[in-house]
Amino acid sequence: MKIKLLGLSLLTGASMLIGGCSKDGSVNIFSLEDDKTLGLQTKEQIEANPSQFPIMPPSQYPAAYEYIYSIRNEILASGQVTHKDDFVWEVKLIKDDNTLNAFCTPGGYIYVYTGLIKYLDSKSALAGVMGHEMAHADRRHSTNQMTKRYGVQTLLDVVLGKNQGLVSQIASELVSLRFSRTDETDADAHSVQYLCPTKYHADGAAEFFEKIEQSGGSNVPEFLSTHPSPDNRVKNIQDKAVELNCGTTISNTENDTEYRQFKNSL
Repeated sequence: MKIKLLGLSLLTGASMLIGGCSKDGSVNIFSLEDDKTLGLQTKEQIEANPSQFPIMPPSQYPAAYEYIYSIRNEILASGQVTHKDDFVWEVKLIKDDNTLNAFCTPGGYIYVYTGLIKYLDSKSALAGVMGHEMAHADRRHSTNQMTKRYGVQTLLDVVLGKNQGLVSQIASELVSLRFSRTDETDADAHSVQYLCPTKYHADGAAEFFEKIEQSGGSNVPEFLSTHPSPDNRVKNIQDKAVELNCGTTISNTENDTEYRQFKNSL
């Protein structure tokens, strides 16, 4: 698979690299165009592998997609998503009732497993998890990690055409990338920030971790095994909602009925 990294002008001088520094002093040498290109190539890899990623066709499940896109639209309309107009924010449902997962590639390609949807009990909880995954893309955690993992010089060589074989490897790794504790905590906080102006419970993502905690950790997905404990994440998410003075206008009864209908349609 051929992948073309864009934004080469960003790598032409030290001043540009400094411009790619994050608040913690790390450097992300990828441009926004690179994020979008890597995301698109990752999407192509995912959708070319239906045995591992059995995507539900939107044409066959129009109501389900309308429902999940309504959540995405509310999050984007919050005014809190930095790259709202830069990334595609496309959503796909993956038919796998045994997997509690969702992920978002660079550039905003969002994938949600039916196992996660059926595990959750409310629309706010799903909105919270989607907000968390969208934050990983919006905060550019994936390409930050790629820069840290491979180093600036190695990636400069890739961009300059000296190590093109590594480009496909990077796209493949983005499918199953595990984020650092710092990135997970940041995504949790931004999920609250995204949901705070919406009709959803701003601490919706906490429901997922509460259920994990109540199960005694027996259902902890592998991708959470190295991250902060569920009880800590519940507290941090709830504390952030209090800090931002977030409220909600959603009707719990109506929300639960609507969400059950959505789950039953999958």
